[in-house]
Amino acid sequence: MGGNRSAHRILLAGKVFGVSKQRTYILLSLVPALVLLLVFTFYPFLQGVVMAFQNYVLFDLTNVKFIGFQNFETAFQDAKFLAALENSAYWVFFSLVLQFLIGLSLALMLRKNFRGRGVYQGFVFYSWALSGFLIGLIWKWMFNSQIGVINDLLMRAGLIDTRIGFLSDPDWAMTSVIIANVWYGIAFFAIMLLAALQSVPADLYEAAEMDGAGGLRKFFNVTFPYILPTVIATTLLRAIWIFNDPSIIYGLTNGGPAGTTHILSSLMLEKIIYGGDYGMAAAIGVIMIIILMLYTVFYLFATRSEKAGDF
Repeated sequence: MGGNRSAHRILLAGKVFGVSKQRTYILLSLVPALVLLLVFTFYPFLQGVVMAFQNYVLFDLTNVKFIGFQNFETAFQDAKFLAALENSAYWVFFSLVLQFLIGLSLALMLRKNFRGRGVYQGFVFYSWALSGFLIGLIWKWMFNSQIGVINDLLMRAGLIDTRIGFLSDPDWAMTSVIIANVWYGIAFFAIMLLAALQSVPADLYEAAEMDGAGGLRKFFNVTFPYILPTVIATTLLRAIWIFNDPSIIYGLTNGGPAGTTHILSSLMLEKIIYGGDYGMAAAIGVIMIIILMLYTVFYLFATRSEKAGDF
């Protein structure tokens, strides 16, 4: 009897030791990743927050000092910042809505089996393989007022009599960069929504047909409710990416003409690259973080009642 108890204790101790050893190994394996996160993410983040409350100009490092909320006050009194804030709202809203609607339409089309479907998929997904800056350069050539293909096509179609400076005209510049961004992001929605559409069970459609449902009714009563979690996740995440990414704007207009296409992220880069004003750039970055935090709260609230999407 005593021998059985001793054996049981030894076995239990071995299990505990084994579990403890395994946990230690897992924790040690996480250390390199945690160190990299601290060095390349958390430390720069904290340093940026500190800079937002400092007079930190690259060309005047002898005058670095704490100035409280002065950078934030200056930002909200600056017409260029306020214009960039407004542009950011237009940039995100119109880019997101058009990308989603066109991407969903293409996903619905590509869900069907037809000859050459793989080729069409390749064309649709092509833009997502390119960098935003490269896409900006491509569309910059296409929008060129002298040799651009868009002006040439519009003139051949008889829609315009004189060439339009899409990127040099303040009335056209913001619309032009949004068009380029829409083309870039369509592929993301097409890929994600196509995957969600292909996961809809066929028996749901059969049941809807037995109830006499037509095409539109099947879409709104079967398809859309089923892919709704994916729709919520992709639209909200894509909005964050659009808000943060200035690469297309820099490739197309560099924020011009006269700052009319600046969004917050491109204005922040301008403060760093051309002015060396890290304090003001950091303040803009903190404002962006606050906006995204509020947006994230909305994201979590909007998705809390939905099941995990098929994405």
